[in-house]
Order: sequence, then C-alpha cells, then structure tokens
Amino acid sequence: MTTEQQQQRRRKKRAYFAYGVFGAIAALFLVTTIFQWKGISININTEQPTAQANELNIGKEKEPVTQAVEKAGGAVVGISNIKQSSPMSQKSGTGSGVIYKKEDGKAYIVTNHHVVEGASQLEVILNDGTKIEAELEGSDPLTDLAVLKINDQHVKQVAELGKAEDVEVGQTAIAIGNPLGMEFAGSATKGIISGLNRNIPVDINKDGQQDWQTEVIQTDAAINPGNSGGALINLQGEVIGINTMKIAKNEVEGLGFSIPMDVAKPVIKDLETNGEVKRPYMGVSLQDVRQIPANILTDQLNLPPDVQHGVIVGGVKTGSPAAKAGLEQNDIITEIEGNKIESLVDLRQYLYKEAEKGQEVELTVYRNGEKIKSNLELSAQ
Repeated sequence: MTTEQQQQRRRKKRAYFAYGVFGAIAALFLVTTIFQWKGISININTEQPTAQANELNIGKEKEPVTQAVEKAGGAVVGISNIKQSSPMSQKSGTGSGVIYKKEDGKAYIVTNHHVVEGASQLEVILNDGTKIEAELEGSDPLTDLAVLKINDQHVKQVAELGKAEDVEVGQTAIAIGNPLGMEFAGSATKGIISGLNRNIPVDINKDGQQDWQTEVIQTDAAINPGNSGGALINLQGEVIGINTMKIAKNEVEGLGFSIPMDVAKPVIKDLETNGEVKRPYMGVSLQDVRQIPANILTDQLNLPPDVQHGVIVGGVKTGSPAAKAGLEQNDIITEIEGNKIESLVDLRQYLYKEAEKGQEVELTVYRNGEKIKSNLELSAQ
C-alpha cells in the first residue's frame, strides 16, 4: 500500500469517528427534546459516582435470616446419646441442644428428654466439631426437656432466650439443628409460626394411654429426626422454642412443634437447681373412669349412671396428702376446686399448671355411690 493510500484510509477513519460522535449527540438531543415535550425532565451527570453511591451495592448487607442464624447458630450443638448394650458393644443416637448459659467454668445446655433418655454416656459436639463429655443435670418426661452441663473451655457462643408471649402467628421462624445426625450439623430451615397454644397428647409410659398434653408452638419450618432439642429462633436471633417433634405421615406436610420458652424456662430452672421438676403431689395412683368396664362402675362401685367422667383411685400412699385427706381405694374424683375432671390428663393439667405446693384444694368424690367433699393439702413431690 502506498503512502498516499494510507493517508486516505486515515482520513476516512477520522470522518467515520466524526459522524459517529455527531450521531450520538443528535440522538441525545432528540431524546432530551422528546422527554421535555412530554413534560419529563432529565439530568445528565458526568461526574464520577460518589462514595455513598458505591456503598449501596445490592447484596452487600446480609439478609435478616442470615444475621439471625449467625447470632444463634454457634450456640446450637449436637448431643450424642451412647447406650452400652453389652460390655463389647454400644450404639448411639444423635439429637440437638442449645447452650443457654455459661457460669463458673461450666456451660449449660437444654435439649429434649427423649434425646438423652436411657443414655449410658452423653457427649456434646460443638459447632466447630469439638467433642465434650456431658453430665445430665436433670430430665423431665412430661415437658420433654433435659439439662446438660459441660466444661465451658471451648464454648464461644451462648443463645439469647426470647419470650413466647411476643410470638405471633405468621412471623418468620427458623429451626436450627442436626437433621439425620452430625453430617448435616447446623442446618437451618425457614418457615413461619403456624399456630400458638397447641396441645399434643403424650404417652409417657408407652401403655397406649394419653398421660399428658404438651403445650407447643406449631411451625412449618422443617423439623427432622436429629433436630430434636435444637432451637426455634426469630429474626432477632432469640430462641423462642425448643424443637421437639413433627407429625410424620404421608398425607401431612409442614407440621413441626416446639416447646415455647415461657413453658421451658421454669422447667430448665428446676432441672438445673434440683435435678427434677417439683410439682404438687397428692400421693395416689389413678386411672380414667372411661377405662373401667361399665358393669364394674355400676355394680361394684355404685357410680350413678349419669356420671361418665372422673378418675378412680387405685391406691393411696401411706402418709401422703391423699391419706391425710381420707381418700380411699376405689374413690372416684370428678372435680377439683369446682373444675370438672374428665380424665387423668385434666387432673394433672390442673395440678401442674393451676395449683401450687402447699395449697389446699377441694375434691368432689364419689364413694360407694355417695357424693362427698374432701379437702387435700398438696405437697411437693
């Protein structure tokens, strides 16, 4: 290519660039004119973005759920229940727990009774994998709660316990635990609070009869085997419940349950202090009237046909409040303090939720067909 041809080519490039710049200016002018004609004003700022603008990057701030999990997650631990079946063999199950306190070189963990039940040895696995032998402080089958104690040398995080009274249906709920074992340790699932003040029947002694009704929070956050004893938290990272169970049926989805903190706190205190929950005590063995054949109720106990509720006294412990009140075998208790007793669960619910140790209560009793009143002073079991 000759020198003259090269110069002509450079002149053409400069012309194309000039046309391009002119076209861009013309297009900008045209767009501006149209916007102003439509009544829309625009500002063209050629300055560099300010530092403040640069700070508004989408995704830079962490999600509220992430922040809540970071606040509470380190306090959720694994619980290994080691059962010695023979001198040469052992097996273990895994659940979850929540570190709620550090004091005097010890850390305290709340979990479920069924997580630690029957253990020969208990081991706590922190979220960094550290394993620490644990001591069982106390356990309560009725509320399905237990408290463990460990050395706090490696404990870095303690959970903040919230209040169940602040919980509302529809608010975000996050379950943290170890579903299916430590392979999935620290898993978090999100849902909402689906219901409050639910009562779930519990068969404590596995005899097929309801012994108690556990008060729970209902959530649709996924709770799987291994999550038991873990934390249900709110968006502030506060523990509002201790996860305890789910309804596992093919036709059911999203029915998980957690023990509210307002129910758990007094139980935790009793277990930590006394190793058990001190409840009002009568000193009798009882059975639901509805479990007794009708002919025995009418022919042998002379219970009026119109009385279809209550609990029958199977035995009275010597020196107990019931013995001092004059209760006898085969007495049928139908009311306590004017409250109708349909079943043993009703009696326990009243004693453990409404009554207090040392309180005198009035019982309505049928004895050999005769309706009588009996005053009984409750003691602590």
